[in-house]
Amino acid sequence: MAKLLLLEDDQGLASQVVSFLNSRGHTVEWVTSGEEAIDRLRLYQYDAAVFDWVVDGLDGRSACAEYRKSGGKLPILMLTGKGQVNDRLSGFDAGADDYLTKPFVSEELLARLRAILRRPSQLVSEILELGELQLNLASRTLLKGSEEISLMPKEFIVLEYMMRNRNRIFSAEELLERLWSSESDSTEAAVRKCLTRLRSKIDGANEIGYLSTVKGFGYKLAVPKSDF
Repeated sequence: MAKLLLLEDDQGLASQVVSFLNSRGHTVEWVTSGEEAIDRLRLYQYDAAVFDWVVDGLDGRSACAEYRKSGGKLPILMLTGKGQVNDRLSGFDAGADDYLTKPFVSEELLARLRAILRRPSQLVSEILELGELQLNLASRTLLKGSEEISLMPKEFIVLEYMMRNRNRIFSAEELLERLWSSESDSTEAAVRKCLTRLRSKIDGANEIGYLSTVKGFGYKLAVPKSDF
């Protein structure tokens, strides 16, 4: 499973892409402007990004070029209706790793993402660590010390997301928007129930654990003070 950033201002296309990639086990964050995409790439960790060339404000090509100039190495797949050779060359010159012309088949998008994620220079760690927690992204297993903890698929997705963004506070509403975006019948109550189950599994009866509630703000994943 990969964590992906999508830059797309067409709501219909974005919803289609997010839903498809979610169904294949990937987590997708969606933004509508190049400026916001660059901010996200600087603040958070992703495995790859998909940029539409033509969006309002800073376009995808310019956002890609600016990100590369700042030293960004993340694989970027460019989407566009521009099909001329010179257009493709311009996209590559801006730093795109691959190029997909619209309209496209969802399976081809997935195949191209898999290809850029496999490139040796772009490989990311398959194991996330936080204190005693070790989350193996390849085998989809969680260890706490030497103990293996069984997680449901959504619990795994939530834990991976919060481990990548450790020490950050998320409201139930924000997690609902980012991790349940393709599930129209989900609610904040479903998010809270998932977090309650996850906390029970990784913290047990400990009063001070990895997953904490910050009253009035939301939830945070961090190393317990007792682990310092």
